[in-house]
Formats: sequence, C-alpha cells, structure tokens
Amino acid sequence: MKVVTARQMRQLDAKAIDERGMPGLTLMENAGRAVADAALRLTEDVPDRPVVVLCGRGNNGGDGFVAARHLRERGRQVQVFLAAARDELSGDAEANLERLEAAGSSADVLSDPGPVSQACPAAGLVVDALLGTGLRGKVRGLPGQLIEAVNECAVRVLAVDVPSGLDADTGEPLGLATRAVETVTMGLPKLGLFLYPGTDYAGRVTIAEIGFPADLLDEAPSVADLIDPEWVRMLLPRREPSAHKGRFGRVLAIAGSAGMTGAACLCAQGALRAGAGLVTVGGPASINDILEVKLTEAMTVPLPETYGRTLDTRALALILELAEDADVLAIGPGLSREPETAVLVRRLVARVEKPIVVDADGINALADAALILEGAHAPAVLTPHPGEMARLMGVAAEKVQSRRAHFAEAAAKRFDATIVLKGARSIIAHAGRPLTINPTGNPGMATGGTGDVLTGMVAALIAQGLLPFEAAAAATYLHGLAGDIAASQLGETSMVASDVLAAVPEAVRRVAEGDREERRWKPAL
Repeated sequence: MKVVTARQMRQLDAKAIDERGMPGLTLMENAGRAVADAALRLTEDVPDRPVVVLCGRGNNGGDGFVAARHLRERGRQVQVFLAAARDELSGDAEANLERLEAAGSSADVLSDPGPVSQACPAAGLVVDALLGTGLRGKVRGLPGQLIEAVNECAVRVLAVDVPSGLDADTGEPLGLATRAVETVTMGLPKLGLFLYPGTDYAGRVTIAEIGFPADLLDEAPSVADLIDPEWVRMLLPRREPSAHKGRFGRVLAIAGSAGMTGAACLCAQGALRAGAGLVTVGGPASINDILEVKLTEAMTVPLPETYGRTLDTRALALILELAEDADVLAIGPGLSREPETAVLVRRLVARVEKPIVVDADGINALADAALILEGAHAPAVLTPHPGEMARLMGVAAEKVQSRRAHFAEAAAKRFDATIVLKGARSIIAHAGRPLTINPTGNPGMATGGTGDVLTGMVAALIAQGLLPFEAAAAATYLHGLAGDIAASQLGETSMVASDVLAAVPEAVRRVAEGDREERRWKPAL
C-alpha cells in the first residue's frame, strides 16, 4: 500500500472530486463513518460514557461532525465542541454540521478550553477532529490550548487523519500535538504517522477506505510503501505435496558465545519456524553441548574458539567449507564483541559468496570496517537497531532516530544492501526500491532476543528462494504480526522473545490463509 505526503493526498482528493465527479460530501460521509466505527470499538468497555468530539473549522472538523451523527444514531452520548466561530465554517463541513443539528445535536462553540477540560474526565473517548494535514507553522492560540487540555486528561484519544499538531510528512509535532491511542487516516496512510516521533503520537494506525477509485489510487504518486498481508501472502513459498526438506533451503547460523547461547538458539528456531528445511548452528566448541541440549531440530557444529569462549579466526576455513552446502548465512546473534571474533566476521563477510543476513554483533564487528561491506561479494541484509545503525554510519543514535528514513536509505545505497532499521514501524530500504514501512509490531517486542528471531526468519525466507529485499520485508511483517498475536494473548508488559517465536506459526497461517485477523489495522468499510 502506498504511503503519501499531505500534498500528494490533497492532489488525490482534488482529482477524485474535480476530474471524477465524486461528491466531497460522499468522501466525508465515508470518512466520518469510519471514525465512528473505530470510536464504537474503542468504547465497547465504557458504552455508557459520553464521547467528546472536538472539531475544527476545516474538513477534519467535518469528519468529526459526521462521526458524531453516526455515534448518536447508534445510541451513544456525544458532546460536540467547535473550535471556531459558526460562520467560519463553509462547504462540506458546514453542511455536515447542519446535518448533525437536524439530527438533534449541536456543537458548542469554544472561546477557551474550559468546557473541554470539564467534559473530558467523564468521557469514554475524545475524538480529535481539530486540525488536519494542512497545518502550517506551530500550533498557537485556542487550538494549542485544547491540545494541551486533551493531553492532560486521562482519557483515550482517537485522532482523525493525523493527530492535531503533528506534521503529516515528518512526524514532528508542530510545537505540540495530540497523543492518540489510534489514528484513522483517510484513503492512504500519511508518512509522518510512521516516522519517529509520529509513531508515539499516532498510536495504532487504521486506514479507512473512503471510496477513492482503485485506478486513481494505483496512479497516485507516493513516497513509500506500507507492507500489506496480500503482498506477503503472494511472496510466501508454496509447499507441494511431494516436497522434501531439501526443497526449503539450508541456513547456516554463525552465532553464540559463552553466556549468549540463547541468541543462537532463537535465531535457529526463528529460521525453522519460518520454514527453512535445514538449519545448522556454528558456534564456539565449548558451548556446543549446550546448543545441542537447547536445539532439537537444528544441527550444530563446534568451531575453534578463543580463550574467552568466542569464535576464533581459525574457524574461517571451516565456516567457508560449511557455507558451500548452505543457501544463506545468518551472522551475528550472540557472537560478542571480542576483537578476535570481530576479525573473523570481517574476513568472513569479505570472502563468503552466499547471501548473508547480518545482525547484532555481526554489525558491530563491521562498524569500523565499513569498506568490507562496500566490497562484499554476497547479497546482504543488515538488521540494525538505531544504536547499531549509528555505529555503522558513524553518527549519534539520536540522529538516526530523528531521521530514520534518511539513514536507512543512505545505508542501503552505501553498502548496496537491504537494510531493516528496527524499531517502532521498522523501515526496510534497498537502492532502487521504494522505502518500505512495516505496520505490525508493538512495544512488548522491545525485549532481548526478538531481533535474533527476526534474523533467522529473514535467512529462512532467502533460503526458500525469496530475494533479499522481499525476504526482509515479509519476515519483518510476519515477525511483527507474531508479536501482535503474543501481545493479544499475554499483554505487552511481560512478553519475551520466545513468546514471539511461539506465535510465528500462527502469524504465517493467518497470512497464508487470508485470515481477516491479520488485517486488523486496515478494516474494510
């Protein structure tokens, strides 16, 4: 699915209305109904508490008026506030306020935030339809005061299109912005909803299909793609009845060290759960017995080690020999930052000719030797978190986090590799491909070991024949979906990496079979 800027979305709106003759009132009606649907879902636990709808003077406010009317028709109490003079409304927004009034409700015109501050504590939800994507400059005056009042109140917020005050293109708050638990965005998702810190303000993002013609959406320019389950379903390898384990690829994981056998095991099990036919783990000789106890389905190979029980450079020749029978290498989980092991990683990356997936200490080993990556023979996928990306690119982690898309694309171009920049709304970049954003995942996945699972999953899909970029995108989506499944069962606070691993089969099943649950972020209207 395409991701657009505010300007691109306005152009699409104009084409639909001016060139295709779509009534703006119809688009607004569909948008408001989608907001009402989300509001009903968010207030299922508090059906008797009123919904406060905060409207501005533009089309965003018009969506709010429609939502309020639909909520009222479905038996919910609504309190509607207008942050503008009544005569400042025009066009479709004015028409929908008149419809709301004809249905028996009214909008209280605000001159200060007091009435909103009084209404919010008793509300089950605040619908933020105050400011939309057309905002220019910092939020000031009454809109700013209202945003502060809503943020200070302990009530859930549902944002319409974008949280008020958030730059729809950059994800930066323009002075201040509403913090929502969910954002219903219209037609196509806006880039700023998926960029830090916009992800923190937007909450869960729901895309409302409000009636744009399919061919207009296909022709629309965009700045990025959002991974959707239909695309992942198309990529998943098919399994013929006569297939055998050799048909689904061989993964060689170079991983583990004393005290970090868990990382190696999670990587191996991630590869197996993502469908790899055969997985072998090469780790330091002294931890081989531990790996064999932990891993039932994977094979292990003891390799030469340092005195610190990490991999030694003497392991290089044996690893290269093992690589001849592998389809892909996963390098890094739990390797440690031992200097001798880092040298091994550099020599291995420089010489191996099979595709590689590099994570964790594998990336750290290359941070001071980036020229090796630039000259590598093998197709590479790198899966850094912001700190690892910062070391790789020689900048501060805060700089990476503030410009995630830029650094993902810059690293992909510099190293001629696929980059998976992990974090809230992970970004996948590859030179010549649109920037790709993953919509799945949740804060419960911010725990040690989840990245090792992802490394194994990416390697497994490459082993099964997917191109590195496709494997990285599909694995990231499935990995995040597995995290969402685990969170729905266990809650986010107590999740661990093995919970995500255990949910991978269900995530794959949902996508492969087209289960509607995997489309929860994009409901059909």
